[in-house]
Amino acid sequence: MLKLSPLGPTLVSKSVIADPSALRIRGLKNGEIKQDCGTDDLIFSIGKLISFLSQGTTLPAGTVILTGTPAGVGAGCTPKVTIREGDEFSVEILPHIGTLVNVFENER
Repeated sequence: MLKLSPLGPTLVSKSVIADPSALRIRGLKNGEIKQDCGTDDLIFSIGKLISFLSQGTTLPAGTVILTGTPAGVGAGCTPKVTIREGDEFSVEILPHIGTLVNVFENER
């Protein structure tokens, strides 16, 4: 069972990112690019997501909104791509944020 969330490796002030729809997200499995898209490719813009969610609840500073994943999910590939013990999966959010790296281990 996987127990992780794609958060990190750092927090970035909103003053550093003038336009959150101008970021690039890439997913790399063992260094090979599997997913690559811009935040401008979301089904709903970041502004619309925040507006919709804030209609039902208060979004305090620091609220994290998980939107899903770009095209290229392994289960949708032919042949299917799976993650095995020892695989490294990296998520890059560029510019300014960085790369989160996870190495997978089987639960013992």
